[in-house]
Amino acid sequence: MPHTITWRDRLRYRFENTLSRGTVAIIGWLALLSAGIVALATLAIWTLRVRTAPDNDDSRIGALEGAWQSMLHALDPGTLAGDQGWLLRALMLVVTVGGIFIVSMLIGTITSGLDARLQEMRKGRSRVIESNHTLILGWSSKVFSIIGELMIANENQKRPCIVILADRDKVEMEDDIRAKFPSTKNTRVICRSGDPLDLDDLAVAAPHKARSIIVLAPETENPDIHVIKSVLAITNNPDRREDAYHVVAEIRDAHNLEAAHLVGGKEAVFVQGADLIARVTAQTCRQSGLSVVYTELLDFDGAEIYFTPAGSLAGRNYRQVLSSFEDSAVIGLMHGDGEMQINPVMETVLRADDQIIAISEDDDTLIPSKTAAPKSDASCIVDGMKAESMPERTLVLGWNEKTEAVIRELDNYVAAGSKITVIRAWGEDEASLAAAGALKRQRMALVTGDIASLATLEWARVTEYDHIIVMSDTRLPIQEADAQTLICLLHLRNLAEASGKDLSIVSEMMDLRNRALAQVARADDFIVSDTLVSLMLSQLSENRHLDRVFRTLFSADGSEIYIRPASDYIAAGNEVDFHTVIEAAARRGETAIGYRIVADGGDSTRGFGVKVNPHKSARIRFAPDDQLIVLAED
Repeated sequence: MPHTITWRDRLRYRFENTLSRGTVAIIGWLALLSAGIVALATLAIWTLRVRTAPDNDDSRIGALEGAWQSMLHALDPGTLAGDQGWLLRALMLVVTVGGIFIVSMLIGTITSGLDARLQEMRKGRSRVIESNHTLILGWSSKVFSIIGELMIANENQKRPCIVILADRDKVEMEDDIRAKFPSTKNTRVICRSGDPLDLDDLAVAAPHKARSIIVLAPETENPDIHVIKSVLAITNNPDRREDAYHVVAEIRDAHNLEAAHLVGGKEAVFVQGADLIARVTAQTCRQSGLSVVYTELLDFDGAEIYFTPAGSLAGRNYRQVLSSFEDSAVIGLMHGDGEMQINPVMETVLRADDQIIAISEDDDTLIPSKTAAPKSDASCIVDGMKAESMPERTLVLGWNEKTEAVIRELDNYVAAGSKITVIRAWGEDEASLAAAGALKRQRMALVTGDIASLATLEWARVTEYDHIIVMSDTRLPIQEADAQTLICLLHLRNLAEASGKDLSIVSEMMDLRNRALAQVARADDFIVSDTLVSLMLSQLSENRHLDRVFRTLFSADGSEIYIRPASDYIAAGNEVDFHTVIEAAARRGETAIGYRIVADGGDSTRGFGVKVNPHKSARIRFAPDDQLIVLAED
């Protein structure tokens, strides 16, 4: 039999519905209750003819005065002390007791309401009122490197702003950022809590007014799905803007790139971290100091790559343009049709709609010199042929998800007949067999062993290899993996000292903080995976055209960066300016962008001896072991 709905049920139902409206509704009920008590007390005073002075008939309390006295007693218990006459005192005592409960509930309600409101505000749910800002969607360990780079890039900007939207507590994000950056200089960092996949949460961060958007891969399983859906939430947003977006996103698995490009179209640029690290590692292991050059170009501290219109230089050829900037190093051209050329043919003539690609301290320093470049000292230039490449022996210590790509990429650079040996903790598997089967210029041997064991390294005769690559074991926690790498590097250093031979070592580190500790091992270069990916994301967020520049530099096709003996270009013992160095490289169809002083190779305060984009008028005398940094085909 159904339950009969009574008037009490209806009353309770409506009362609870009003309470669900929040603090204001509760205060309203308390005010109504207070008014009821005051009204009843007033009625009692009037009915009972209560007087302020019991012996004086003229002191009878009127209705208005009774209401006023009742309200004061309800709000202030101390008012009771001034009452005279037991009847008045009894009535006011009842009013005062009722007022105590009402005021207590009122204070508690207001306190709870304010606390809830403050907590809601601390969650970061208010809409961001910004424009032309950089928006970061998601949170990972890379966010700190990106913020640091953008802070440097924004130093010459007016009121720059970074907005972060992530599924984390706003206060926690702000505390973590403040711990890393006590001062953000002139850049404002605004955090908001929300899911980047939720269109309502996304709207809070003002994505349609952002200058650029960086989408980070979360540190979870299948992070690419999250990234692709985040990009989709921007490009296919019902409220999207008419202008194209500038989206830079991180993709972990190369197999997901095709789907990502379908979603992002021409509005998104994707950085595939494993591929980037593989390319840099393959190039760096063969050329000591190259990772320092790449870091210099990728970070905003020092020289970076910028674009500038040809302007008054239109009509000149590329060779003439190379010396037209005193404090910027020209590396290529972007034509009006979008075609990109890095280290083009020296006779290439600049058109009016071309843009010059150059390395410079900042975008406002990329200005042609007002005076003509001095003539180069032809007497100091060495004309000769590049030495023929010889087969190389490479040793890979350790294995992770990037190792297969490193080996394949290395195959594009070494001479035919080269050999590569891999030592890892387990034997053959599908990945190693696939890597071996794809090689054309190398033969691969796989050995099972512990890379942190001195006995294993002694057995491998590490001093007989031309290049050594130490890969981090990503199956281990980050600090444990870096500790294993450090032990391996220390053993390699001791073996090198015992043999009296310098080893060419490139090591992958997981945590940037451990690089300083690993300096004692005196490896030639350290590849910090997360840092390189962060730097790339930061650069592309400032200029999407840099994607094609870096793809060329990091690819075996076209021109790449090489570090070659300075003695092949400049006769030993001669002091020359960099104009002469540029001419010496141009005669070989190469573009000189810097040099490396080998004597400073271990000094981090001197950039490990690497100088990119030197002033062209500054004179330098190269030692026999010093090197030049050039862009060349091979």
